Amino acid sequence: MSNRRNFLKYSGLAAGSLLLPAPMPAAKGCPSVFKKSGKSTMMKLRFRPYELQLRHVFTIANNSRTTTPVMLTEVEFDGIIGYGEASMPPYLGESHKTATEFLSKVDLSSFNDPFELEDIIQYIDSLAAGNYAAKASVDIALHDLIGKILGQPWHKLWGLNPSKTPNTSFTIGMDTPDVVREKVHEADIYKILKVKLGRDNDREMIQTIRSVTDKPICVDVNQGWKDKHMALDMIHWLATQGVVFVEQPMSRLAVDDMAWLTENSPLPTMADEAVQTVYDVLSVHKVYSGINIKLMKCGGMRNAHKMADMAKILGMKVMIGCMTETSCAVSAAAQLSPIADWADLDGNLLISNDIYDGVNVVDGKMTLSQLPGIGIRMKSK
Repeated sequence: MSNRRNFLKYSGLAAGSLLLPAPMPAAKGCPSVFKKSGKSTMMKLRFRPYELQLRHVFTIANNSRTTTPVMLTEVEFDGIIGYGEASMPPYLGESHKTATEFLSKVDLSSFNDPFELEDIIQYIDSLAAGNYAAKASVDIALHDLIGKILGQPWHKLWGLNPSKTPNTSFTIGMDTPDVVREKVHEADIYKILKVKLGRDNDREMIQTIRSVTDKPICVDVNQGWKDKHMALDMIHWLATQGVVFVEQPMSRLAVDDMAWLTENSPLPTMADEAVQTVYDVLSVHKVYSGINIKLMKCGGMRNAHKMADMAKILGMKVMIGCMTETSCAVSAAAQLSPIADWADLDGNLLISNDIYDGVNVVDGKMTLSQLPGIGIRMKSK
């Protein structure tokens, strides 16, 4: 019980701040995708590969794809199951092979209390460098498990107001004008669009969208612009087109050019490829206006929360983003969204074979459920 009290204190849930109901057997109605074992007081990790099918070809400045490999994970304790996920787009350098190799090293049997989260995550980090998506899959499952034991969703455990979730953007990859217009129509319920730029048709992409809608736009260049003066000229033009911020306009290595661009830009600049873990946040301060936090880049929910806190202290904007993911990882990230300035949590909406129900988008706004943990359940077949 002492570990549980320490956990609640750490989470800002000291006595009197929140009255928790009796722990909830949340595994009910949320069957495992794996064969269940009996109740156990040791934590057990299970994992299996899965392939996400994208609804459209997804094209950014430097690659295209129609699928994304993920690893689905479960951590079971005392008959309760926490769910996690690693999404591994090829450009991040992780794969089914690397995730299998890493997760095969994880032995949780020496931990008999899931509330020892700090020790467990330090142990997982110590197994190998990198492997952030694989690490995130265990971190998410542990958070889901703890939330289910406590019978509370994580936004409540963090003391966040679910009414303060932002609108989420809907991502439109590079494509022909006809397909771009089709995607804009498909995104009718969304209040803000995210557009991929960074090739030689940037103005055409924006003009095509503007021929259909006047909704606000954020743009993601994925390091596609090479010259800072050209980049600044483009940003000034984008500001006249209803664009609200520019994500990763230049190479993450072009630090001086990016600092100059941010200083002179009429729009906020957001770091994506330039910031991965909590150790990168200070290095992008005054180089970018804000950071895009993704669970798959930083290693999970615990590190994402630390990054958001640090960015806010430094006066930087915070965006919560995702890869193409199921509702598992997207719902986990959404638990943190009430403290974000912007959210880009549409990864589950870009795929055709999601196996979970989780966070919903209602009239363009992230709407968190009150289900415990990360707020998901398995879809009924």
